[in-house]
Amino acid sequence: MKRHVDLKNEFYERVRTETRQVPEPEKRLRETVTRLKETIADQNAEIQDLRQRITRLTLAAAVLTHDQDQPGPVLKDIGNILHLRPPT
Repeated sequence: MKRHVDLKNEFYERVRTETRQVPEPEKRLRETVTRLKETIADQNAEIQDLRQRITRLTLAAAVLTHDQDQPGPVLKDIGNILHLRPPT
């Protein structure tokens, strides 16, 4: 088989055309290609989701940093409120 690749290819081509069947190795390769394409699509969707999360987290961090720089109103001590930061 290794010496006569042209004969092997011709044989498979004739089998494919005469019986209208796809050889088993070609079927397995097509299934593998299909699975890999699905995997790539899933990974691309995950990458897009992660990029959106990064953007949202960056914006949230910027807002929090900006809020820390701005003096805010001082809340009166109410018994059921716990301050996360001590009032300035």
